[in-house]
Amino acid sequence: MTHLSRRVFVTAAAASLLAGCAGHGGDRASAARPGGAHVTTPSAKPPAAPSRSVPVRLRIPGIGVDTPVMRLGLAQDGTVQVPPITAHDQAGWYQSSPTPGQTGPSVILGHVTVGPYGDGVFRRLDRLRRGDGISVRLENGTSAEFTVTSVRTVAKAEFPTEAVYGDVDRPELRLITCGGPRTGDGYLDNVIVFAASHTTRR
Repeated sequence: MTHLSRRVFVTAAAASLLAGCAGHGGDRASAARPGGAHVTTPSAKPPAAPSRSVPVRLRIPGIGVDTPVMRLGLAQDGTVQVPPITAHDQAGWYQSSPTPGQTGPSVILGHVTVGPYGDGVFRRLDRLRRGDGISVRLENGTSAEFTVTSVRTVAKAEFPTEAVYGDVDRPELRLITCGGPRTGDGYLDNVIVFAASHTTRR
């Protein structure tokens, strides 16, 4: 990611980041402050990255996730879009982030609950642990394989924008949803999964 694209990306996120969750009314967004903890990366050569493509499926065997992936952009108010509240809930990839498997932090969001339809696709995201595997299938037929490095639950008011969106020198993945105590129709916290790529295969 170039310096300019990174700055635009982080600024858009910091303005008002989507929380990736919904209660009965749909908890759309939470403030994201810049200056969160930096992601550190080893100096080892990263794996070969796929060409720019679109993620179409996300599998997380450890928590039973096998979902299509839709594309998400920015809403009119400048917040990151969220997947619609439907009975057939699915995850969404923020299309201004890198393709999963390319250098940089690719961001996928999902709901923890979907109003009257019950549990969301990321309802068990906080159960992931270091070492768990994640697979993202791309439209071009390749799959990017990731390993969870950490799982964090953070207050929405203290969202670690730099740690989630800042530059890294290898392919990484961020999965984001809501968590923590409920307040009205929403949640007070975000659950963020950090993962690093270890291979790309066909």
